[in-house]
Amino acid sequence: MSEESLPADALPEYAERVLDVAESIPPGRVMTYGDVAEWLEEGGPRQVGRVMALYGGAVPWWRVIRADGVLLPGHELEALARYREEGTPLREAGRSSEGHVPRVDMRRARWDGGEHAEGHT
Repeated sequence: MSEESLPADALPEYAERVLDVAESIPPGRVMTYGDVAEWLEEGGPRQVGRVMALYGGAVPWWRVIRADGVLLPGHELEALARYREEGTPLREAGRSSEGHVPRVDMRRARWDGGEHAEGHT
């Protein structure tokens, strides 16, 4: 049975684990796709990105981002509103950046999975 033919409420185990990590990221903080894979000690950035693309709507998807801090294409305005609401550190866009959309300030916003650790071993 392929992943696509699973019932909507039956997530693959790896996807559940990725979504659990996304839900655990505190407001105002972010993890990269690679950070999530490293935290799980399984998969890589592409696998995490695929899970987020398929199932991420049910969790705070804007807290799992690219390592360069660029906002998710097609969802920039919604993500930006959420970052501002949560107080996520942003870097103002340079004049050369596409659409002058800010980036997440990775140095200040990146979360290492510490400070809460309940439920993770």
